[in-house]
Amino acid sequence: MAIRIFKTTADALALRGYYKPSGRSGQTLADSLKTLSPEIYGTMNDPRIIELKGLEYVIDRLPRGIEECTHVILTAQEDLEHTSFDRITPLRRRRTSYRVSENEMSFVITRGMSEIYDILTHITFLTIEAEKIRQQMHAGTKNITREWQTLEKDAAAQNMSGPELDRALWNLSIILGRTFQDTRETYLTLEKSRKEHNSNMGIFNIIYSLGRRAEEESLASESNLMVYFTPSLREMIGSHRYGRRWADIIKTKLRDLKLANRPIHVISANMHSVMNSLFAYAAREGRDGDLDFYEFITQSKEEYDLVREFSLNHGLIEITDDEGTYLDCQIIDTCSLKNLELHPSLSLPPNDCEKDAPVLVVMDYAFGAQAFEVLEELLSPLHAETGDVFYNISSVSIMGKAGILPGKKGDLMLASAHVFEGTPHNYTVDNDLTRDDFDDDIDVYTGPIVTVLGTSLQNRDVLEKFQRTSWKAVGLEMEGGHYHRAISAAIIRKHISPNVKIRYAYYASDNPLLSGQTLSSGALGDEGIRPTYMITRVILKKIFNQQ
Repeated sequence: MAIRIFKTTADALALRGYYKPSGRSGQTLADSLKTLSPEIYGTMNDPRIIELKGLEYVIDRLPRGIEECTHVILTAQEDLEHTSFDRITPLRRRRTSYRVSENEMSFVITRGMSEIYDILTHITFLTIEAEKIRQQMHAGTKNITREWQTLEKDAAAQNMSGPELDRALWNLSIILGRTFQDTRETYLTLEKSRKEHNSNMGIFNIIYSLGRRAEEESLASESNLMVYFTPSLREMIGSHRYGRRWADIIKTKLRDLKLANRPIHVISANMHSVMNSLFAYAAREGRDGDLDFYEFITQSKEEYDLVREFSLNHGLIEITDDEGTYLDCQIIDTCSLKNLELHPSLSLPPNDCEKDAPVLVVMDYAFGAQAFEVLEELLSPLHAETGDVFYNISSVSIMGKAGILPGKKGDLMLASAHVFEGTPHNYTVDNDLTRDDFDDDIDVYTGPIVTVLGTSLQNRDVLEKFQRTSWKAVGLEMEGGHYHRAISAAIIRKHISPNVKIRYAYYASDNPLLSGQTLSSGALGDEGIRPTYMITRVILKKIFNQQ
C-alpha cells in the first residue's frame, strides 16, 4: 500500500504541477517512505539520529547545492542549455540540472516517470532529515543550542585541519546523534568527492543548510520549499520524445552503413565490456596474453584510451548521445574482426565475414521506465521518406546489475520472469541463457526478477516475501520488465520476429537484505570485473554461435 500511495501521489503531483515537501502532499510521500523504511536509508525513522549513509547516497545523486534551494523546478525544456546558468551533473546519477539562482534549482527530465520518482524520493528523504536536524538545533527548547551556533561558524570556515577539525566533527556528531567515528567517516567520504569532483558542499555546509531551511520553513510559510512541474514536462511524459530521436539516429546510421538486413544483435550493457572483450587483445598486441581472460581485462583497464582508439580504427562506431537520454551507443560490424586476434579464452567461432556476420548494437544502461521507451523505439522500423525500413533483429541481450536476494555481491542472476512490484503485471522469459553457460566457480541463481519502482523504495518485508513465498524471486532491478514490455510490443506489432533470442543476465551489485551489502555501502570495484565479463563473454559466444 505504501508503494502504491507513493506512486499514485507522485503521479498526481506531476499532473497538478506543484507541491510543498513540508505540506500535506509532501507529508503523504514522507509517511509512505517511512512505512517502507528502505534499507538504503538505514536509521531514517529514528528521530534521534541523522542517517549518514543514506545522506551520502542521496547527495551523490543530486546536484551540488540542492540543500540550499527553496525552489526546485522539474522541466522538459531544453532551452536552458544556452543560458548563463551553471549546468550541474551529479556525481553518481546521469541527469542534467541547472543552478538558476541562489535558491533555485532546475532539473531537465528526459527519462520519464522513473526519474521523477527518483528525484522526489531523494527530496523526501532530505526533508525528513532536515526536520530531524531542526529538532536537534533546539534540543527541546525554544533557543538555539550552543552546538548549532558553533556549527554555523564551522560551516563558514575554510580548510579546517588537526585539532580544529576534530573539535568541529565532535560538535557535529552531537547534533547528528552519531559517534565521532561515524561523523568523521562521512566527512572524509564527502570531502574526497568534493575536492576531486566538486560534487557537494561538504558535510558542515550540507547539515547547516538543511537545518536552516527547515527552521525558516517553520517560521514563515513563504520560505517553504516548493517543487514545480512545468507544463512542458507534463506534456512530454509518455510521448517518447527523447527516445524516438535517439533511436532514429542509431537506425539511420545502420541504414546508411547498409547493415539493416544483416543480423542485428542489441545488447544493453556498459560501454566498455564488449569493446574490451573484442578489441583489447589485439590493441595491446597480446601483452599479458598468458593471463586468463579476467586477469587480462583487469590489466587492460589501465589502457582504456589505447583500446578505445584501436577499436575506433577497426570497425567500432561510437554514437554519443546528444538528445538527453544519457544513453551512448556503439555499433560493431563483426566483419571488422576478421583479421584481428582475439583473446583465446573467448573461443569464438571463425568469422568469414559473410552476409550473416553479426552486427552488434551496444546501448548503455537505461533508467527505469526509460527502458521501455528507448527499446520500443529502437525495435521499430525507421520511418524514412522512401518508406519504412525494417531491421533484422536477431537477439536482444540485457546485461545488467541488480540487487540479489538469496546470494551476495558478485553472484549472477538469470531471469525466468519479470514481476512488477506493486502491480499485477508480470512477464515470463524464454531465456536463452542457462546455468551451464557459466563457469562452475561462481554462484548463479535462476528465477523471477522483481522490477521495482526505485532503488530508494526498497522494503525488507516486501523483498523477503518475493524471495520466500512461491514467487521465489532471486533479484530486483529497475529495467528488466520495461525492456520485456518493449520486446513483447515489438513482436505483437510484427516489428521483430517472434523467434528473436532473448537473454537476461545480471550481476549482483548489492544485497538489500544484508547489512554492509546495500547500495549505500559502495560499488563492487575490481570485484565486479569477473561477473561483468563472464556475462559479456557468454553473450558474445551465444551471438556468434547463433549465426
